[in-house]
Amino acid sequence: MKQLKRFYDTLKSEPIWALVVNVLVLALVYMACRLFFFAVNHSYFEDVTIEHLVDLCLGGIQFDRTAIVYMNVVLLLAMILPLRSRNKAGYQKVVRIIFVVFNGLAMLMNCSDTIYFRFTNRRTSWSVFDEFGNEGNIAGIFLHAMVEYWYVVLFFLLSVFVLWKVFYKVKETPSPYCNMVYYPLQTVLALAVIGLAVAGARGGFTRDVRPITLSNANQYINKTAEAAIVLNTPFSMLRTIKRKAYKDPKYFNEEQRLVAAFNPEVQSKPEGAFLPKNVVVIILESFGKEYSGLFNPELEEGKYKGFTPFLDSLYQQGVAFKRSYATGRKSIDAMPSILSSIPMYEAPFVLTPYGNNSVNSLASLLGKKGYYSAFFHGAPNGSMGFQSFAKLAGFTDYFGMTEYNNDADFDNYWAIWDEEFLQFFAQKMGEFKEPFVTSLFSASSHDPFNIPERYKGKFDEGSLPIHKCIGYTDNALRKFFDRAKQMPWYKNTLFVITADHTNQPAYAEYTNDEKRYSVPILFYMPGDTTFKGMREELISQVDIMPSVLGLLHYDFPFVAFGKSLFGGSSHADSTDDRNFVINYNDPLYQMIEGDYMLQWDGLQVRSLYQLSCDPLLSNNLVGQHKDIEERMANVLKANIQQYMVRMVENRLVIAEENK
Repeated sequence: MKQLKRFYDTLKSEPIWALVVNVLVLALVYMACRLFFFAVNHSYFEDVTIEHLVDLCLGGIQFDRTAIVYMNVVLLLAMILPLRSRNKAGYQKVVRIIFVVFNGLAMLMNCSDTIYFRFTNRRTSWSVFDEFGNEGNIAGIFLHAMVEYWYVVLFFLLSVFVLWKVFYKVKETPSPYCNMVYYPLQTVLALAVIGLAVAGARGGFTRDVRPITLSNANQYINKTAEAAIVLNTPFSMLRTIKRKAYKDPKYFNEEQRLVAAFNPEVQSKPEGAFLPKNVVVIILESFGKEYSGLFNPELEEGKYKGFTPFLDSLYQQGVAFKRSYATGRKSIDAMPSILSSIPMYEAPFVLTPYGNNSVNSLASLLGKKGYYSAFFHGAPNGSMGFQSFAKLAGFTDYFGMTEYNNDADFDNYWAIWDEEFLQFFAQKMGEFKEPFVTSLFSASSHDPFNIPERYKGKFDEGSLPIHKCIGYTDNALRKFFDRAKQMPWYKNTLFVITADHTNQPAYAEYTNDEKRYSVPILFYMPGDTTFKGMREELISQVDIMPSVLGLLHYDFPFVAFGKSLFGGSSHADSTDDRNFVINYNDPLYQMIEGDYMLQWDGLQVRSLYQLSCDPLLSNNLVGQHKDIEERMANVLKANIQQYMVRMVENRLVIAEENK
């Protein structure tokens, strides 16, 4: 018993123990703020049950953890530095003040948002300083709010009082260790705390976890507004501190002119009764069009075979496009573009301050027709933020590494091997009630470009490490279709196959600003042998959602920044008969229409290239075709303005749907 008491006394004299206790106190205070926020704004969450509230609160812990780490960096350093003076009363007084000041600021953010939420329906981001930077009466507004919402002020003061009173001070008893033990021990403990803090700030320990963002809250919610319960305001502010808020660029001052140039609100004009076909969207990691022999008959003097023999055969059995493009260069750019027709302008949608906006998707729109929906990704659940976006987009279920439930098939780096996970995909679809819409994101063609041991030497190594992985996944797709053909749902299914982005180029033609975005896009209906052909029109990822809906004769309006290549809808504006592609090639926007590619920096046209006679983009024609530049720039500016304004105003869905 005496030894236990001695150990406890020693523990109380350890500054790092005091740090742990104070962090646990902060976790409880953050949770109290969340519950207070919910109580004050309960009328906005009347359908949130106790069980769901518990889930939302548990989901919020990881965001609290990140905010606590960031808001207490100074405290953390003060408590882990291997200094014997940390045990002195004066030092602890200073640390206590630091603790209360920084965390009192965090409580002020949370309490302010308890009121401000009812005006925005979201947690406040760093953009608030842009939004109110020119308000001359901000102090008066703040004082008025303090009087009107006195109970929130009272809660804030109580929170600060609690922080002051419960601060756990280090016992002034000197450490019993001599210097030879004390300094090495404290250094090791300090390094351990730093490691834990970094993991806490990122949102997890594993290497596949990106630093969590606002959009990660989506995996816990049923409605968009519920993200405000999961999040906390310090996290929201800190995670958007480098994210510029979008502003209305005001290229068009009249709404009529803006809509005439480009209007993303789509009016469905079905050419027959709705076709309840299953929809399967397969997104292939890094499958640039360069890896296909079919699309590159001119390479290597006509001898190039590529690395996708199965896909090349499938492209000829459906409708494929000679000129098809991604909207971005990263995996997190692809899902919103492909499934929701949201382009990537300046920053990936999920990383913007608007990552919790209401959105359309194939899942949510077809859900109106009674479709079941599921998203598949073989990585650890939560990886890349895919699970969060799938939840936001309205997918009923998510199937990741957890649901696969066999770590023996893990590639030891990213995800379950593609062959095994595609077989799982086919098996699960055999269990789903039709009609369904599903999507799968592959993973094996990803750095470090490994393939299973049993396939070593089986696929063409090519000239780049990725080439054998492309061959492996192409073969995995062949096996997937072999199995799918045996299933009753197969003939009544529309398959869409594309890639998230391009990857390592081996040929100069694929290093320019146009071909860096060149990915395959295929629509394949095995139940309709007449639905095939290689088409000349331009198409990008944002055209996939409206094109699928057009093929199904979908009859509800929706918002899309792309158009249907198969009819069935209209933007009801002058661009409806224009075939163009836009992507963001940081720091330039670029637009392809017909034989020309225009690049624009937000203020002026910087480049114009004629693609057919300048494949390497070496002859800039800017200034030589003013009529073409003006016509293309007009649509490009309208597209950007619609995007920015609708992001800020949360109008990515038709107005009556935006709840």
